[in-house]
Amino acid sequence: MDRVAYDEFSYFADNASEFGIAYDGPPVVRRENVAMPDGRELSSLVWGDGSPELVLIHGGAQNAHTWDTVCLALGRPLIAIDMPGHGHSDAPAHGPANVSRNAEDIAVVIRALAPDARTVVGMSLGGLTTMALSAQEPDLFDTMVLVDMTPGVTRGKAKQIADFVNGPKSFENFDELLARAVEFNPTRTEASLRRGILHNAEQLDDGSWVWRHARHNVFANHPSPDEATDDKKPNYDQLWDALENHDGPLVLARGMREQSVVDDDDEAELRRRRPDARVEHFVEAGHSIQGDMPVELAALIADVLDS
Repeated sequence: MDRVAYDEFSYFADNASEFGIAYDGPPVVRRENVAMPDGRELSSLVWGDGSPELVLIHGGAQNAHTWDTVCLALGRPLIAIDMPGHGHSDAPAHGPANVSRNAEDIAVVIRALAPDARTVVGMSLGGLTTMALSAQEPDLFDTMVLVDMTPGVTRGKAKQIADFVNGPKSFENFDELLARAVEFNPTRTEASLRRGILHNAEQLDDGSWVWRHARHNVFANHPSPDEATDDKKPNYDQLWDALENHDGPLVLARGMREQSVVDDDDEAELRRRRPDARVEHFVEAGHSIQGDMPVELAALIADVLDS
């Protein structure tokens, strides 16, 4: 059996090279764990030496390394959090789509690692969690940046993502896993997908591979928002209210390719509730803007931070 070597901090030069980012050597980045009140731990990547000014929260079935190219392009002190049950974090206490409980965990991490950060960027499930966080902890941050997510998400809009996540629970070898990633991400380079898999999956003792979130059965038997019973599904209407009641600036980065889960009706509802919201279209990106157009997304985030 061939073991595939993995060092999570060894791929930054490849990220930078693929997207034309100047690279003068390895960035300053470390991994830190924060204990939750119940003893679980959430893990984060802490970038830079200074006090973090930015918090990045990834989407479902992803991990903190999804932001690596964005972080390299930004070159600012920040933290990227592994959501409960994802990456190097422990399993969630109440299921992955319970954004309210996820927000409680994320608040503990922000207070511990980025107490002065005033901007939170949330993608997909991380975006829903950011909305819940703004309602629960209105004084914790000022600016909310949502990456291809509104409370208007439905099973139909997220079908391609759900199909990918709900695929095989394990893979006999790395090539099988890579082939599936290529199938569902036809616009991404094989090199970027290979890096993403190494960050987001792990090799077992028998040589097979599993997604890191699958170790905790994060999405096992968890219904989609359309199918969930009232006691299990997050209240998305309340998340619309959270956006409307958020006192600080609100920014939506919307992917315009078919893989996006945000449609014109979602954008219209956002603008109706928050006429002051800034909406930016990323024409060459699908749902994962940080993967498809990371440099452009970093430029938007930098502009938000500097405004």
